[in-house]
Amino acid sequence: MDDKDILILFREEGKENYAFNLIVRKYSERLYWHIKKMVISHDDANDLLQNTFIKAWNALPEFREESRLFTWLYRIATNEVLTFLKKRQLRSFLSLTDYSRQLENVLESDIYFNGDKTQKALQKAILKLPEKQRIVFNMRYFDELKYEEISEILGTSVGALKASYHHAAKKIEESIQELI
Repeated sequence: MDDKDILILFREEGKENYAFNLIVRKYSERLYWHIKKMVISHDDANDLLQNTFIKAWNALPEFREESRLFTWLYRIATNEVLTFLKKRQLRSFLSLTDYSRQLENVLESDIYFNGDKTQKALQKAILKLPEKQRIVFNMRYFDELKYEEISEILGTSVGALKASYHHAAKKIEESIQELI
């Protein structure tokens, strides 16, 4: 069932729960991995995914379909992650560098991470990026989103996104060379 059909179903009286369950089933996995790449922790990713769907459930009746459902959900998830990371960083009184190290430690102890040495080096390199570059890189490289979609999600110009991605890729390349 495509998004338009699901949204039509959602607007039918008595079918809201069924339609929303279809949305959750359709997008849970993609959103989970999008979130997890930024927060590293499986438990935090699950909590943020749940928060994302709660916000989506509450806002869905007003969803005007000016963007795609997928893009709208990604925007909610990304905003949830950014808010979470800012709160965690402020609560810890950590600089961005110290916070990146803390995330690296979480990655090292993550029992759910099943990648090899190279994949771990890539993840560590990504964690060293500034927040915006990390988000752009993850969306473009792992989620394979088009710049136009990322632009819609983040509210940033395509040109700025391309520059962020380019800088991120260069930094990752340099960082991996140091780690390997």
